[in-house]
Amino acid sequence: MNQVISFISGHEMMLYFIILSVFVGVEVIGHVPTVLHTPLMSGANAIHGVVIVGAIHVMLNVDPSNIAAMALGFLAVFLGTLNVVGGFVVTDRMLEMFKKKK
Repeated sequence: MNQVISFISGHEMMLYFIILSVFVGVEVIGHVPTVLHTPLMSGANAIHGVVIVGAIHVMLNVDPSNIAAMALGFLAVFLGTLNVVGGFVVTDRMLEMFKKKK
């Protein structure tokens, strides 16, 4: 328990910043019109390419005998790739709605 209290007191400003960021994020997202949710979410999913690059970088620096780290890295790459592909699929479907029908 003393370790938790010392961590909180040592990182007090960081915790305040995270809490404030959560409140600001909820307030900003709460005021986005419903029409814009799909394009914003598809763009946010595409940004997860950074997660893929980070996971690959971590996997390159991990000892190959560390099975747990390699499995978590593979899972991060796999889920990040699914998220990126899903973001682009949603964007493509959304853009199809605006095309003129033949």
